[in-house]
Amino acid sequence: MNAATGTTRQFPWDELIALGLGRLRLSPRDFWATTPRELAHVLRAFGAGQPLRRPVLERLMTMFPDTREGG
Repeated sequence: MNAATGTTRQFPWDELIALGLGRLRLSPRDFWATTPRELAHVLRAFGAGQPLRRPVLERLMTMFPDTREGG
């Protein structure tokens, strides 16, 4: 709850799950075993909330190259 405005904000589960399972390609078991502190470090490392810079994009492309299944 935001004490200043009296409003609540929903936890962004959809975005967090998309990051963990989609972008990071964690298994569901590994994702759910990850601590909030670990996820916070990952979000900072990937520049969450900031525009994607070219060096970060290149690092991500190296870590997660596009491949076609079956060939």
